[in-house]
Amino acid sequence: QVQLVESGGGLVQAGGSLRLSCAASGRTFSRSAMGWFRQAPGKEREFVAAIAWSGGSTYYAASVRGRFTISRDNAKNTVDLQMNSLEAEDTAVYYCAAGGLQMIKLVVTLRGDYWGQGTQVTVSS
Repeated sequence: QVQLVESGGGLVQAGGSLRLSCAASGRTFSRSAMGWFRQAPGKEREFVAAIAWSGGSTYYAASVRGRFTISRDNAKNTVDLQMNSLEAEDTAVYYCAAGGLQMIKLVVTLRGDYWGQGTQVTVSS
């Protein structure tokens, strides 16, 4: 059974940092793109960041570029999201996903074929 399990969420003050981790099991994703989405209360789920299978290419939503960094370790089947300079607007449930890269309206994003259950990130202002 394929599972993506997120960890590292929590409560942090604005300006602080958190590091999310996603551990995959049940199959290897070393040839799949992986990434993160988030969903805030009352809003649609939105793309946050993605990383190609090799780790050589990364993609970010404009709202997090320069503050968030995505990385992966194919040997451990994990993908991390380092979040710095957090803002209240970053408050959301963050989901790990694995699949393929795709371009929508000239923006590279991730097609999520597999999803985690999500981890809550709350940023207090």
